[in-house]
Amino acid sequence: MTKRDLVMRISKETGLVQQDVFAVIQKTLDYITESLAKGENVEFRNFGVFEIRIRKSRIGRNPNKPSHVVTIPSRKVVKFKMGRIMKSLVMKNV
Repeated sequence: MTKRDLVMRISKETGLVQQDVFAVIQKTLDYITESLAKGENVEFRNFGVFEIRIRKSRIGRNPNKPSHVVTIPSRKVVKFKMGRIMKSLVMKNV
């Protein structure tokens, strides 16, 4: 599902104008991104939690030149942990 699909589906079900739905979805995503950029967790009950994790620096090697060692610096990554209800619905189809 893309953002466009989501906008169209919500617009169809609620009767709201697509531009208004798009604006709300985009603003929501902007606020989530802003909070994560500040290092804050974003939690939606029964859906899941977005959190920032720091990956440690590590040593990498070029497969074509294994003797050449490259240091990969530490960096921030976004981790998503499913909520209880989402997890039960997703796992039901396994």
